[in-house]
Amino acid sequence: MKTQFIYFIALFFTISLSAQQTGYWDKTRVTSKEITLGAGNRISVKSEDFPKGTTEIIYRITLLDDNQQLATSLVSLLKSVPDPSGISQGSAGAVFLMSKISGDDKCTYALFSSEEKATNYKESGQSDVACFVQNTPLSKEAKLFSLENSKCLKANSQNIWFAFESQNWIMKQKIVLEIVPWVDTKLSRGWSQDNKKSIIDLCKTSDLAELMGNSNDFCVCILEQFMQKYTFPEYQKLLAAEKSKAYKDFGAKCLTNKPENQAILNTVRISSFQYFNSKKYDRAIRLLKVGLIDNGNGKVMDYNALGTYYLYSKQYEKATQALQEAEKMDESELLIQLNLAHVYLLNDQYNDAKTVHKKYKNQNVSATESWINRTKADFEEMKKAGIQSDNFERILKLIQE
Repeated sequence: MKTQFIYFIALFFTISLSAQQTGYWDKTRVTSKEITLGAGNRISVKSEDFPKGTTEIIYRITLLDDNQQLATSLVSLLKSVPDPSGISQGSAGAVFLMSKISGDDKCTYALFSSEEKATNYKESGQSDVACFVQNTPLSKEAKLFSLENSKCLKANSQNIWFAFESQNWIMKQKIVLEIVPWVDTKLSRGWSQDNKKSIIDLCKTSDLAELMGNSNDFCVCILEQFMQKYTFPEYQKLLAAEKSKAYKDFGAKCLTNKPENQAILNTVRISSFQYFNSKKYDRAIRLLKVGLIDNGNGKVMDYNALGTYYLYSKQYEKATQALQEAEKMDESELLIQLNLAHVYLLNDQYNDAKTVHKKYKNQNVSATESWINRTKADFEEMKKAGIQSDNFERILKLIQE
């Protein structure tokens, strides 16, 4: 028996060490009440207010004989068992640890989620609306309730009402009720599901998020930074200008060229290209610039894409500037050289276009596509987009000589 007890304690310590970072037993905000209950009577007792982020509670009920005192308080015991998972996984041992002493008296009890329901029980003895009922008379009890396994504890619950009924019809009883809440560290900062949703919803109304189409990853990234820097009450106290600046700064961080942001950056690229295919050139340009280029996070093919979007919107000077920037980053990329040739041609710089075509006409722009075939395909696409040039045929004739 002694060996089993030692093993049980060791198990508690092992589990607790692995989970201490997720939360803590709030030993400063406990319910500790000594209740005197008249013979055969009923009484309801309200818990102390639970702190924000409470996800589990452990409670102990102990009936004592006159002048008898608890050997060890519940809080003292929890100092060596700081993790609720350890208690829930060892319920039999937890009852042993939590109930070291009790008298001969017994009572029944029920738990309620509101004062009104508890008062009705006190008056009628009906426990139909109780979230938990213990109809078997007992002298001691210890249990753990969590958001997952109990109807008594709900998100943002502030209190629980305990209602006791004496099973001693002659003498009064002394009942000790102790409740200790477990606080989830993240939830204790006030970021409930509704509060998080408010940040996500606000993010989705921003110009960039609306342009992105699927902005979930982007808005979640911003939310995570708000949660890390502020508690929700702190966020609420920010001035409108401070919130706006925070959104801007956090948004910029979410668009930096880091591994964890690649899904967001790819969403920008894909959505921008979709706008381009739909001939919504202005949106394609704005999204690519705001999402990547203006933040300094554009890669070589992002500048090439921007140059292409400017070309199709007939902004040839801007197209040249974007493509020349891409050329600086990778002058060997022939798709950039070809796009530059297109811009020169459409901007009445035929000789410059001719020089580029003559230089690369015998090469491939990719492993499977030649310069000549890509030029033909591009000219056809530009014609479909309403871009015409008398020099298209001249170039085709030149590169096929």
